[in-house]
Amino acid sequence: MLINHDTRCALDAVVDLLNTAPDEHTPDTLADVGALRAFVERNAVSDVGALDETDLAAVREVREQFGRVFAASDAHRAAELVNTLVAAAGTTPRLTDHDGYDWHIHYFAPGASLADHLAADGGMALAFLVVAGERERLRRCAAPDCRRAFIDLSRNRSRRYCDSRTCGNRLHVAAYRARQREASGS
Repeated sequence: MLINHDTRCALDAVVDLLNTAPDEHTPDTLADVGALRAFVERNAVSDVGALDETDLAAVREVREQFGRVFAASDAHRAAELVNTLVAAAGTTPRLTDHDGYDWHIHYFAPGASLADHLAADGGMALAFLVVAGERERLRRCAAPDCRRAFIDLSRNRSRRYCDSRTCGNRLHVAAYRARQREASGS
């Protein structure tokens, strides 16, 4: 699947945002405005000014909306969720070239809040996956103790773990050790 640089960056930001959400094993890592600023810097989100608690609350709501898109039961439901997300963000496509990048499209309006910026660009990136019939690439880690989000960009759509070096390797080692115990007990 061919994904342009901007769409890839937006998808990476969506995944990173989703993975800040708390679950039964980890706390909310988007806990304060400082963590929100770190998220912005880590994802090189452009056109972001001062941030405050209002921005934090709004970005957490966008995070929940992205989570619902990942959990959507089918493409129609995902499309409905994405349509609502990008419409509420006031999506305004415009061509721009900045920060050493050639011409590309921003979907957020100039001066948009961080939440609207993420909803517009991230929502459109998710929309491209739905349009391409690739919604099944939106995944959660298959490890039983991990629910991190990821986008499966493998050629054959076979990726199962958020990170094969951690979750995948841990499960493979556990399976190997179980087989060794079973073989030695026989």
